Amino acid sequence: FSQLQHSTCISFCRICVITLAEAHPLLQSGKTIKSINYQISANCSRLQNKVSGKSKRGAQFLTELAPLCRISSSDGEEYTIYSCIRGRLIEVNENILSNPALLQEKPSTEGYIAVVLPKFEESKSITQGLLTQKEYEEVLLKR
Repeated sequence: FSQLQHSTCISFCRICVITLAEAHPLLQSGKTIKSINYQISANCSRLQNKVSGKSKRGAQFLTELAPLCRISSSDGEEYTIYSCIRGRLIEVNENILSNPALLQEKPSTEGYIAVVLPKFEESKSITQGLLTQKEYEEVLLKR
């Protein structure tokens, strides 16, 4: 349930694009984004993800609760954005590092956070478990 507050997965032909959820405080409160950091820990940076070939060798494997990045706002708040699905990290959006406003101005297009590819055998159950836009809006109304 808290994942709804932070990230949304949009699925296209098994590829999942991770974006900020419409209800995320950064999109609702008019806060200014100060920085985005893909350095998850001392030993793990999502920027070090190097993918090659048809089988996506070298891609970092993510669980549903794997952090993708941390976003800091100008008021000192920090938000950790999680993968919300299991799969291989295909790419992170480096454009938001130099232009963080894209996260707020175009969150579901140029302001995406990452692209994740679920395992083929898990992709159907993952996408079936995602909320439709209408279901998502109903959950928000119940809050």
